Amino acid sequence: MAVATTHLPGWAWLRWLAHRSLRIGVLTGIYLSMVMAVALFCANRVPSLEPYADFRNWICDSVFLLVSLIPIATFWRAPWALFTSATSGWFVFSLGYGAAGLIFENLQTRLNKTAFHMFLLGAGTYAVIAVFKWVWDMLSVAIAHGLAHPHHRNASSVRPHE
Repeated sequence: MAVATTHLPGWAWLRWLAHRSLRIGVLTGIYLSMVMAVALFCANRVPSLEPYADFRNWICDSVFLLVSLIPIATFWRAPWALFTSATSGWFVFSLGYGAAGLIFENLQTRLNKTAFHMFLLGAGTYAVIAVFKWVWDMLSVAIAHGLAHPHHRNASSVRPHE
């Protein structure tokens, strides 16, 4: 007995949620944007934290780094999913960075990075990590199975003709 599945109107817009790498990537981008927004708010709108600026910046940087490790920790065994997830997350963060640049006029000139430049920096970093993992996996499999072609025999294993 087959049950027909029915979908609500507008379900097609949320189809991307079925892909785990995109879902985690977009959520990571939202988290990164939230960390950036809190850091900008604390740095620009809370003058009582000014004496602790170095400590405040260190905490914000640490939280940002930990959140940016989510795609790496989640998809360490699947380099393509790692790259897809991380790039989609960094795209969402770049949109948030661009929006923050509209609110804080000097943000992009102070950091000397546009939203597109920020996207390229993040996507490039994640691409290097994903390629490193992919090459590492290929090398570890090659070493585990031997580097010689399976049809080639070792010269010492060949029997002399009798």
